[in-house]
Amino acid sequence: MTEKLELYKCNVCGNIVEVIHPGVGQLICCSVPMEQLIEQHNDAAAQEKHVPIVTFEGENKTIRVGSIPHPMEKEHYIVFIEAISPDKKYLKRKYLCPGDEPKMDLKQCCNYENFTARELCNIHGLWVSDSNKDSQ
Repeated sequence: MTEKLELYKCNVCGNIVEVIHPGVGQLICCSVPMEQLIEQHNDAAAQEKHVPIVTFEGENKTIRVGSIPHPMEKEHYIVFIEAISPDKKYLKRKYLCPGDEPKMDLKQCCNYENFTARELCNIHGLWVSDSNKDSQ
């Protein structure tokens, strides 16, 4: 069974889909089952850093990708950054392009203190951090 906001990738054509309404069926693309993108939490051994870092400065909240800024090149970049409310009713997503700074400002959009920060790297997959664990 799928769950709300899970991401799946087709390893044939590269399509990525998000579950909006959970169901019991298997997700298929290009006649093969899609691979669920599993949230990763620990990038300590990696050269590129992927775990979203959430900072709070008064009313301002910012999500940055990695303790060292992630590369934003044509071949390797962050596809999106998002903040998800604890009840999964609210989601703020920012799509990025090569050359963009891998960060998202949340001043005007998130009036909840705790949220999950996620990002998708086009090569290394889905990464997650909980705002109340990594806030500074």
